Amino acid sequence: PGRPRVAAPALPGGAGLVLVTNTGAGTPQRVKALRDALPEAEVVVAEPADVGAELEKAAARATVLGVCGGDGTVNAAARVALHHGLPLAVLPGGTLNHFAYDLGVEDAHDLAGAVEAGEAVAVDVGRFTAENAKSGEPKEGYFLNTFSMGVYPELVRQREHWSSRIGGKPASVLAALKILRSDEHPLTAQFRGKDRALWMLFAGNCTYHRPGFTPGRRLDLADGLLDVRIVHGGRRPGARLL
Repeated sequence: PGRPRVAAPALPGGAGLVLVTNTGAGTPQRVKALRDALPEAEVVVAEPADVGAELEKAAARATVLGVCGGDGTVNAAARVALHHGLPLAVLPGGTLNHFAYDLGVEDAHDLAGAVEAGEAVAVDVGRFTAENAKSGEPKEGYFLNTFSMGVYPELVRQREHWSSRIGGKPASVLAALKILRSDEHPLTAQFRGKDRALWMLFAGNCTYHRPGFTPGRRLDLADGLLDVRIVHGGRRPGARLL
């Protein structure tokens, strides 16, 4: 996974890598393993509220910017790396870590090997514009995994809650049933000037190789495609969500 490969600076011992870790992700063991594997790397420990500022500071002195945290923290780091034109090294530290796993990085050993050898892959970055709820001004955001609206975020939360207990497919069915029994209503979205009722909209950054609304792994992180999946609104969404 993680194709296509591109060149990146090789950093023996991790010299030139500045990695910011989010304490809110609960990652001390992973960070210790990285320090042991890359003794020349600089590690910055940041509270969740300070991660953005520390990433900016790190980027100013890094050859390669690193981040340890969940997918949300990685999204923030990707934005900084893009702005500064730096490679991004990702050490998984959250609950799901979809992006790191699609890169082929599952632990500090994997990341250390890639950093020292200068192994990297090209990655597409999704971008969206949303209205600021307070000011009404447009606000730009980025995503490396998925962008979603409607009931999908709650569907994912419920699925992940149950999957370790009853397995992935049963958890997906149970999550959909819980959503159907809740007081959720379709959202309204506009397509080509017409209002449409939607239960959910899912946009994946690159192609996910599994049908339905429990997407699997990505084999190519730079295929230039958005994987868009929609459940249209209606009185009977059950079969569509399941």
